[in-house]
Amino acid sequence: MLDVEGIRRCLPLRYPYLMLDRIAEQSEQKVVALKNVTINEPFFQGHFPEPLEAVMPGTLILETMAQAVAFLADLASDRATRRQGYLVGVDKARFRRKVVPGDRLRVEAERVRVKQNLLRADVRATVDGELVASATISLLLAEGGTEEPR
Repeated sequence: MLDVEGIRRCLPLRYPYLMLDRIAEQSEQKVVALKNVTINEPFFQGHFPEPLEAVMPGTLILETMAQAVAFLADLASDRATRRQGYLVGVDKARFRRKVVPGDRLRVEAERVRVKQNLLRADVRATVDGELVASATISLLLAEGGTEEPR
């Protein structure tokens, strides 16, 4: 289990773009990550501001899901030559319900395959056991962050 400080040591992302708060489970085949959604998130200032309802943007739900997928590769290690993951594909993305302040997003990513430098995973995001979003996400894995996505 990793808290946010452990996640920060593993992923090259920082505020306001680091979305994960905790890695609850991690194995070679599956990762479970948590994101606590609060009204203090910077995106709520511009995404359906008052008097409308505060809703987490779907693109940021997908980003949260992609960050969880990174923990299925050896991206999440403290190695000197860490591989960088680049989002290169989102397939079959579906959004089923709104994510609002106070929700706890639970993201489950399961490895579908790794072929050369491409990792594919099926990902589901839920709130209180209810499906929020699902997608198949692909990451290009590059040594040291120097290879450009194609």
